[in-house]
Amino acid sequence: MSRLRVGLIGAGHFGRFHALKLRDATRATLVGVFDHDGVRAHLVASEAQSVTLTREALLAASDAVIIAAPAEVHFALAAEALRAGKHVLVEKPIAATLDEADQLAALARGAGLVLQVGHLERFSAAHGAVTARMGKPLYIEAVRVAPFKPRGTDVSVILDLMIHDLDLILALVNQPIESVDAVGAAVASLHDDIANARVRFANGCVATITASRIAQKTERRMRIFSEAGYLTIDFAARNLTVIGRGAGMPIPGIAEFGVEQVGWQDHDALEAEHAAFYASCLDGAPVLVDAAAGRWALEAAIKVAQSIAASRARAEASGLIGAATQSA
Repeated sequence: MSRLRVGLIGAGHFGRFHALKLRDATRATLVGVFDHDGVRAHLVASEAQSVTLTREALLAASDAVIIAAPAEVHFALAAEALRAGKHVLVEKPIAATLDEADQLAALARGAGLVLQVGHLERFSAAHGAVTARMGKPLYIEAVRVAPFKPRGTDVSVILDLMIHDLDLILALVNQPIESVDAVGAAVASLHDDIANARVRFANGCVATITASRIAQKTERRMRIFSEAGYLTIDFAARNLTVIGRGAGMPIPGIAEFGVEQVGWQDHDALEAEHAAFYASCLDGAPVLVDAAAGRWALEAAIKVAQSIAASRARAEASGLIGAATQSA
C-alpha cells in the first residue's frame, strides 16, 4: 500500500486542520468527512477537496480514521473503528475513563492495529530542544494560560490545556506519580477553568503545573531544575536558556558553569504527527504516542481532577463548620 486511505470523523475547529493536512499529504488520501453537523462537514470537506460520507460509508472506504470529535465520544468512535479493522489516530484525551482506555488498547493490540493518541506537543520542535539539553529533572514548573474561548469548554481546563503539560512532564520524568495536590475553579464555564497541581513522582521529582483559560493573554513557559543545571523555556518566543556545567558562555564567579541561549525553528507539529501515524500504519514504525502514553496522561489528569474535588469538598466542609460555630 503506497497511500493510506484516511477518513476524518469530526469537522470542528481542529478537525478542519486535520482535513487540510490530509488534503496535502503525500502518503495519505482523505476519502471523506463525517460530522453530525452536516453543514459543517460539507464546508470542511469542500475546503479539503473531499466529500461527506455517513460514518458507515466512511469506515468502509478507509484503512484508517482520524477522530477529532468531542472528548466524550472518543471511546465509542475509536472502538467502532478498531472493531471495523481500521487504524486510529484519536485526539486527546484517549477516552473519558481508564477502563475505556484499557479497552481501546486491548482492541488495537488484539487486532494488530495502530492506535495513536493526538498529544501534539510530543511532535513539536520545542520538545526536541528541551529533551536534548535536559538532565535528570528534580523540579519542573509549567504555566499554560490563554484567553477564554467557548471552544473546548465541554471538558475542564485539565483535559483541555493542562493535559499537554502533564503528558510532556510524564515523558520527561518517566516515573510513576506518587501524589497529587491540586486546586481549581469553574469561572466562565460549567467545568474548572483554572487549575494548579503539585505532582510528586516516585523518584522524588516534583512538578507544579498551572493552567488557565481565562487569562488576558497567552503564555506558555516551563522551568526545569535538573542534575545538569537549570533550563527556562518560553514556548511562545521560541527560546530556551540553559545554565549548567560547561554550557555556553562562562558565568563570572561560578567556576565551570556557563549560560547558553538557544532558539529553535518551528516546524509543523500536526504534519509531523500525521507523518508518524502514516509511518506506523504503512511501514510498521513504532507508535510514538501510543495507547499506554495516552492512558498515562489521562490517569494523571483524573488524579488532578480528583484532588481538586477533594480540596473543594474540604473547603465546603470547613465553611459549613465555620457557619455552624458562629450560629452556636
